[in-house]
Amino acid sequence: MSDLAALGFDAFFATQREPLPAEWVPARVSAEGQSSFHLLGCRAPLGDLPGRLLSSQHKVERPVVGDWVAVIDGAERASIQHLFERRTALVRRAAGTLAEPQVVAVNVDVFFVVTAANRDFNERRLERYLAAVWNSGAMPVLVLNKIDLAAEREPLLEAIGEAANGVAVVYASAKSGEGLDALRAYVEPGKTVGFVGSSGVGKSSLMNCLLGREAQAVGAVRSDERGRHTTTARQLILLPGGGVLIDTPGMRELGLLDDAGGIETSFTDVLAFAERCKFRDCAHAGEPGCAVAAAVERGELPAERFAGYRKLLAEVAAGDRKRDPILAGRSKARSKEISRALRARAKLDPKLKRDD
Repeated sequence: MSDLAALGFDAFFATQREPLPAEWVPARVSAEGQSSFHLLGCRAPLGDLPGRLLSSQHKVERPVVGDWVAVIDGAERASIQHLFERRTALVRRAAGTLAEPQVVAVNVDVFFVVTAANRDFNERRLERYLAAVWNSGAMPVLVLNKIDLAAEREPLLEAIGEAANGVAVVYASAKSGEGLDALRAYVEPGKTVGFVGSSGVGKSSLMNCLLGREAQAVGAVRSDERGRHTTTARQLILLPGGGVLIDTPGMRELGLLDDAGGIETSFTDVLAFAERCKFRDCAHAGEPGCAVAAAVERGELPAERFAGYRKLLAEVAAGDRKRDPILAGRSKARSKEISRALRARAKLDPKLKRDD
C-alpha cells in the first residue's frame, strides 16, 4: 500500500485528481494553524493558501483536519491549490447561532460516539450525536466508556440499546482494557476513524490505548465523576499497523444544522409507527389517527424518545427558516393551515379522536 493509500487516498479522491495539473500532488491536512496547515503525504510538512485563493473573487473554503488538498510541493512549504470534494463531513451548528455551520471533521469512515458509564450518560445526547454522524455520511459506533465505574450495568445496557436503535455498541474501559480489541476491529489500513463526544468522557484515554502511547493529555476525574476536558484542537494521527485517527475537542453542544436523512436513520422505530398514521402528512402533533401518538400512549414507544425526535426535527427546521425567509413564511402558513383543518374537523365530529 502506498503512503497516500495508507492515509486514505482511494478511488473516490483519485478520480478527482485526474483532471488536475500533473505538478499538483495530493496531501492530507493533519492539523490547522492560524495561517498554515500541517500536511501528510507530500514532502513539505507545512502548506499555505496563496493570496489569490483568499481573495473574494477566487475564495475557496478553508481546509480542515482530514481534508485532501492538491499542492505545489516544496522542501519546506507547499502551496495549496485545490480542495478535494469531501466524502463525509460532520457539521454542527456553531454555538450561539441558528444557521451558522461549523465543520467538526471530514473524510471520516467510522465515528466512535463516546459516552461514559457515570453521570455523563444521557440518552437524548446520544440520539443527537447519532443523527449528526449518520447525516455526515460516516458510520457511527456507540462506545460506552468507563464501564468499570458502573455499579449496575443492566440499566445502562438497556438505555444505550434503546438509543442505539441497531447501531453497534462497544462497552469499553481504558483502565481495564475491556472493549479495546472491539475498537481495533474497526481500524483498517487506509480507513479513517474519529472520536466525538462530550468533554471528559475519556476519548483521549481510548485514543492513547489505540496508539499505544501518550499522544493526548488525560485529565483526572473530578469528585463528581465527570472527566476534565483535555483535547483543545483537532488533529489527525497515524495508527500503528495502519489506519488514521482524528480526535476532536469535547463539545458542550452539538446543534444540528441540516439533515439529509440522519434523523430518519436514527429514529427508524418512530418512522415504523409513522407509516401507520391515517394521514400521509401527519405531523404527529395531535392529528386524528396518529399511530405514533397511539404507540406512545400504549407504551410501545418511549415518550422521551419521541420528544427527542421532535426536538431534533424542530431544530433543523429552525435553521432552515433562518437561512431562507421564504421558507419561514411558508412554514408558518402551513402550520396555520393544519390548525384550521383540525379545528374544522373537530367541529364536524366532536367525538373524533386518535386511533388507539
